[in-house]
Amino acid sequence: MADFKKEITIKNRRASFDYEILDTYTAGIVLTGTEIKSIRMGKASLVDCFCYFHRGELYVRGMNISEYHWGTYNNHQPKRDRKLLLNRKELVKLQRSMQDNGMTIVGLRLFIGNKGYAKLLIGLARGRKSFDKREYLKEKDAKREMDRVRKV
Repeated sequence: MADFKKEITIKNRRASFDYEILDTYTAGIVLTGTEIKSIRMGKASLVDCFCYFHRGELYVRGMNISEYHWGTYNNHQPKRDRKLLLNRKELVKLQRSMQDNGMTIVGLRLFIGNKGYAKLLIGLARGRKSFDKREYLKEKDAKREMDRVRKV
């Protein structure tokens, strides 16, 4: 096994604000050589990233992996759809959950696993309305205030 000196973690910070995360899964990603090199350099973004089913397989759309600087004509397309790797049971469970109205699958965190493979933490989510977002911020502020009072 290779030891990686730098921990790569790319987060979708907007997802926890816009969505209520109900369940999370860790999925592998099918990548090309220049894509994994760009991820190891930290050149990826999960903004507006979501997942969809096509012919029983799960794909991620909107994940931007910048082109590898030293790549030649073999360089990849930055915004292409990428296949996610999950167990069949997990895929069936997600597909059933997606049939409910208002449910979506969003990418939460991109990281390099213990064996050096890129993994995507995906979450089954329900969209929040604007008043839900305000309530969420109030709860978060109240929790922060209580934690601050406890420390003093």
